[in-house]
Amino acid sequence: MDMTEQFYTMKEAMLYSQRIAQLSKALWKAVEKDWQVWIKPYDLNINEHHILWISYHLQGATISEVAKFGVMHVSTAFNFSKKLEERGLLSFSKRDTDKRNTYVDVTSKGKILLEDMYRNYHDTPHSVIEGSLPMKELYGKFPEFMDVMAVIRNIYGDDFMEIFERSIKNIDETFTKNVVTARDESAL
Repeated sequence: MDMTEQFYTMKEAMLYSQRIAQLSKALWKAVEKDWQVWIKPYDLNINEHHILWISYHLQGATISEVAKFGVMHVSTAFNFSKKLEERGLLSFSKRDTDKRNTYVDVTSKGKILLEDMYRNYHDTPHSVIEGSLPMKELYGKFPEFMDVMAVIRNIYGDDFMEIFERSIKNIDETFTKNVVTARDESAL
């Protein structure tokens, strides 16, 4: 009997795995639908939006970092980044200190597009938000998924979670800045 068999049975493992698979797939389908409806007016697909969003929040990420955080193959990240570059939303560069990696930066046109998307977020339905509202009403906040985050950390590592936390912080700061700016402009 190996070490892992001491901690769980085959039945427990199978039930856990199936529960995660079914719940993840159901949640992803809802997220995917919400995401596609939100980004459709901007002529982006989910991979393009995700790359643009990651690049915006990581501010000078490598293609490898975009792929890792976007949970996609490096060639997928590169190919969709090229499409975004062709539209003038991303730019590619090499650093003087690092000629091996390709970096992507969001252009001013890309920033404007993303900020417009943020402002118009509530113009489309979001079933995941709607489905979470009863918990927010009951507990005073949206679910935080601490258990899921721990599992993801164990699968993808600390780097992934650090990038995740940094991007969430950047979203918070960007949103706060844009809301304050929008209020200031509307007061004029």
